[in-house]
Formats: sequence, C-alpha cells, structure tokens
Amino acid sequence: MQSLWMVAASFLFACMGVCVKLGSQVFSSGELVFARGAVATLLLGGYIMVRRLPLATPLWRSHLVRGCAGFVALVAYFYAIGMIPLAAAVTLSYTSPLFLAALLAFWMREPVRPMLYGALALGFVGIAMLLQPTLAREQWLGGVLGLVSGVVSSVAYLNVRYLGERGEPEWRTVFYFSLFSMLGGVPWLLAFGSVHTVDARGWGLLFGVGAFGASAQLCMTAAYKRGKTLATASLAYTTVVFSSLFGMLLWGEVLVPLAWSGIAIIVAGGVAAMALSRSAPVAPTEQD
Repeated sequence: MQSLWMVAASFLFACMGVCVKLGSQVFSSGELVFARGAVATLLLGGYIMVRRLPLATPLWRSHLVRGCAGFVALVAYFYAIGMIPLAAAVTLSYTSPLFLAALLAFWMREPVRPMLYGALALGFVGIAMLLQPTLAREQWLGGVLGLVSGVVSSVAYLNVRYLGERGEPEWRTVFYFSLFSMLGGVPWLLAFGSVHTVDARGWGLLFGVGAFGASAQLCMTAAYKRGKTLATASLAYTTVVFSSLFGMLLWGEVLVPLAWSGIAIIVAGGVAAMALSRSAPVAPTEQD
C-alpha cells in the first residue's frame, strides 16, 4: 500500500507539472507559485483550525530558510517546465538528492561511505548526458534553471531534515512552506497585476497547480509514514516516467536515446546517494 501511495503522489506531481506547463503560456511563474502555495495553505489551514493545532514554534529560523529556499527552487522549477521538455525539467529538479549528499559530505562534514563519491560522479555524468543532446541553444537557460532548482532544493531539504530531527511535525513544516510560497508570489501579482483576463480555463489551470500539488503532498506524506524511507524516496522518481508520458502525449516531446540514458543514470545516482548517505535524505521533490 505504501508503494501505491508514492506512485499516486508521483502521478499527481506530474499532473501538476502539466498544469504548470500549460499555465506558463499565460501566467508568470510567480503567479503559478502563488496558486500552488495558496491552495495548499487554505487546505492545511482548514485542517489546522479544525484540529486546533498549534502553529507556534521555536524553530522559526529553520522554517524561514526552508521557506525561502523552497520558494526560489519552486520558481526556478516552474520556469524550467515552461522552457524545456517536461521530462528534462522534472529530472533536473530531481538532482536534489545528489546535491544534498554533497552538502552532507563536504559542508556538514558528516562521515560518508567512499562509494558515495562514485554515486555523485555518476549522477553528474547523467546530467551532462541529459543536457547535451536534449536542449537547443535557446533552451539552455531552462536547463540551468532546472539545475538551480535541484541545488536550492537540497538546501531546503537539509532544513527539512533538521526540523524532522528536532521533532517538528510534517504538517507544520509543509504549512509554513506553502505560506512562504503564497506570500512570495504576491510581488509578482502586484508587479504584473491583471495584465490579462483569466478565463475559466485559466482558473482551472491555477486551481490544478495547487490542488494536484496539495493532493500529491498528502499521498507522499502517507507513503513516508507507512513505508521505508529509501524505498519510498526511490519510488518518487516515477514522476519522471509519468512526466515523460505526458510530454509525449500532449506536446510530442521525444528525447534521444542518449538523453534517456542520462535520465536513467541520474535516477541511479540519486537512489545510490540516498542509500549511501549516513542518514537517508528526504524525498527528492520540489513539491515538498
């Protein structure tokens, strides 16, 4: 059952990516991030009010860093989705376990197994294989933003791990991240305002970004509570599979064999990095 929860979360995250890619033709990334955060904040806020759960926390600095890093990563990820093939954008954002393992080894100075360095090298070889044949010259900015999403997400996940170790409940961590995402999107709304009329399709896409993301969050939380961390985190990579299928069906996106090999190597490197780290990193998703 825990496997089904994670596969469902991956499918819903891919659906969110489809809404983002469609919505990027009309909305700015800031507006899409605002929608992502607003729906989740309302859903979680209602849950918190009904259950009368406390929002006060002594770990507000970690929440602040996690919220800021998560917001930047989300904006970069949404920009990348609008600029490059969906499967490539998702895979590049899922490099976060590689960068998190590197942070644990080189910055946090945690003891690691020597094989971890091989896993990191393998992952970065996969990145080069994915980028080189896949992106045209005008798409390289999207590729860079996808990598930025992976790098910055690793900082967010490092703080998520710290909050978890200090006993912070998941609902509070997710609520504050959603709130930061919503507030972070406000400057875009104020700067660009209603530069276009939002029709029924537009409202549907905005709601889809938030609803699919929030639903995926709930499924992922259920998966982690019921299953083994490494196995569950590994299944998160099925988002790449669903995104690839959506990309081919909706936009005719076809990746060359070398790019598919790069995706496979990135996934293998990410799973190996999680397994070889002393403490398994949290789920390799932006969407956390």
